[in-house]
Amino acid sequence: MQTTQTANSNAQLSGPPRVQTPKVSVIIPAYKTAHFISNCLDSVFAQTFQDFEAIVVNDGSPDTPELEKVLAPYQAQHNGRLVYLKQENKRAAGARNNAIRNARGEYVAFLDSDDTWMPEHLATQMQLFGADPSLGLTYSDGLVGMPGKERQFTQRCPSHGEATFASLLVERCQIPISTVVARRDAILKAGMFDETLLRCDDYDMWVRTAFHGAKIAYSNKVQARMPVGRPGSLSQSRAKMAEGYLTILEKYKVTLPLQPADREILEKRARQIKAKYFLEEGKSKLEQREFAEARKALAQANEFYRKSSISLTVFGLGIAPGATAALVSFANRLRFGAKA
Repeated sequence: MQTTQTANSNAQLSGPPRVQTPKVSVIIPAYKTAHFISNCLDSVFAQTFQDFEAIVVNDGSPDTPELEKVLAPYQAQHNGRLVYLKQENKRAAGARNNAIRNARGEYVAFLDSDDTWMPEHLATQMQLFGADPSLGLTYSDGLVGMPGKERQFTQRCPSHGEATFASLLVERCQIPISTVVARRDAILKAGMFDETLLRCDDYDMWVRTAFHGAKIAYSNKVQARMPVGRPGSLSQSRAKMAEGYLTILEKYKVTLPLQPADREILEKRARQIKAKYFLEEGKSKLEQREFAEARKALAQANEFYRKSSISLTVFGLGIAPGATAALVSFANRLRFGAKA
């Protein structure tokens, strides 16, 4: 296996040098996924399109011995096409940037180490580039969820119309990272992944890629499996995601040379996301029985939503917080079909 040392790393695996320049560099960050990554790699090497290298980036993972044990057999089987990079923990954005800098392919394909591809994924995406050489980035549909509970990504997050800066900004088009194939130059032009972001760095990457001129196309074929889970409360998770989006939108206000029409779209979207953040934060605080904080957040959310149900909840939290929380919980159980 080809091993590339990076700053602050001591890579341990070695193997034959890379000699052939691949068309595609497959980028796979790895952190605590030693028990998943063999399925991931098997799906990569089973692609019908074979002109690629696979770059696995060990992002300071605590399961490094197990990870390297899993990776070692691929060296003999795939003749140095698996590149191994090892670094201190920089989260997924830092791992992807490390791989992009070391990638030799004209194109980069992104795959999380606990996700897998269908055999035709790379072939289908490369056909899109072949049909339209002006494309900078492509993506596709995929299956999301644990086995037995999978559903198509587009059922929850559909793409409508052309994928542009504006449509990505308002999430009219949404991109699952493990289906993306892009020209490496397009990612470099946009500045690569923002390593300062705690979350939503992939959303940020695609929006900036579009802003900097990359033409984007997508396939409606199901081409990946993405088994996601949601640790912690759903409201807390949604609040953190909204906070992440808001951070990115505020960043654009000062870092992108926006035209007036785009700035107007951005400002409207920022108001929506800010209200969503306060709404989900209010729900989370209510679940945690932090009634004063819940009331404050819900009141701020309702400055945008203007809903009577939120107004009543805010009023109730002011006079009978315990009873109000119980009523809200009861209503939610009825809404989602649980037993009351």
